[in-house]
Amino acid sequence: MASIKPFKAIRPTKDKVAFVASRSYQEYSKKELNAELAFNPFSFLHIINPGYKFHKKVSGVERYKRVHNRYLEFLEENILMKDTNESFYLYQIEKGNFNCCGIFCATSVEDYRNDVIKKHEDTLQQRETLFANYLNTVDFNAEPVLMTYEDNEAISILLEKQKNNEPDYHFTTKDKITHRLWVVSDSEFIIRLVEEFNKITSLYIADGHHRSASSDLLAAISEKNNATHSGNEPYNHFMSYLIPESEIRIYEFNRMIKDLNGLSKEHFLIALDEFYRIENQGSMLYKPTQKHHFGMYLDGEFYSLYLRKKVYSFTDALSELDTQILFKTILEPILGIRNLRTDKRIQYGYGKHNIIQMKDEIDIGNFVVGFSLVPITIEEIKSIADAGLVMPPKSTYIEPKLRSGITIYEL
Repeated sequence: MASIKPFKAIRPTKDKVAFVASRSYQEYSKKELNAELAFNPFSFLHIINPGYKFHKKVSGVERYKRVHNRYLEFLEENILMKDTNESFYLYQIEKGNFNCCGIFCATSVEDYRNDVIKKHEDTLQQRETLFANYLNTVDFNAEPVLMTYEDNEAISILLEKQKNNEPDYHFTTKDKITHRLWVVSDSEFIIRLVEEFNKITSLYIADGHHRSASSDLLAAISEKNNATHSGNEPYNHFMSYLIPESEIRIYEFNRMIKDLNGLSKEHFLIALDEFYRIENQGSMLYKPTQKHHFGMYLDGEFYSLYLRKKVYSFTDALSELDTQILFKTILEPILGIRNLRTDKRIQYGYGKHNIIQMKDEIDIGNFVVGFSLVPITIEEIKSIADAGLVMPPKSTYIEPKLRSGITIYEL
């Protein structure tokens, strides 16, 4: 059963929260990042880019130490404050027709180890170790793991009741996303919410597999080094954002390949014919609308590829996944791409306009062929996780993408 806990968050003062909250570091272009650092002294980016203050690039342990120093400065300057009561934090995001509301809370490392918190992606040990060392030095976690749970009426009623109150934060960011946050320290609410989550058998990681694995590693190291370990230390939990599965949005990643692995166009199409019925769609933009159907752009023309199910075996949940089908029928056997993480001949794109971007990249010669897919469903993610299987890399692009610095979990 899922175990969640309230915690005393470090968070921005109400008047500065819109300035502090930042997107993930990787989402900024170099130009945009420099502008944010230059013109917004309250941005959380100053904490995770500590060398900017001294006009110096820093890395490794030196960077970790300075991240911790910048964090302390934000506390000392009253940009950030620490709550006095353990609380759950209801957080709502709205943009256009997208609306989700979830809970910032502390989730259990023990649940992660016991597969109550389920995963569907592999992690790299080097990245796990790197982030665990980072957390151990900076002594806080500002990037929650995004998890989803099966829609639950009792939980929804509890949250809706709290949303009738005035939010503690209500602000809009430059990307036209409206953010609301309610700090809830009411003991009756906390008890009831904990009880309801105790009835839930599984939480599913949507985004943050490396953060979860790193928190597990940090807990193991901390326990080993703590002679008085009790199980109640902050490192036994990690910060997560939990939302019902109906409120998550899943988009596809397209695949773009730099060459045809030595094949001519004609021989490539002949090779595809073994597994697919191929229809030329001409120059009109084409995107698949059903599972096991794929779009392809090659030499100025779109094609629809329909899987020949009589020659492909469905053996488990992974074999039914479109990203796995594409890998096993085209990318690996025909195009010679065996490692989807490291092969430099393949790149990925996401977003509702990516089919146009994929076409443009191929038309100017950066790539030779591209493939479009339909989005994977939450049911497929759960089936993979429940079976203990692992999706191919870049199978899903999931929203919401959470801001850093709105709530911080001290370790």
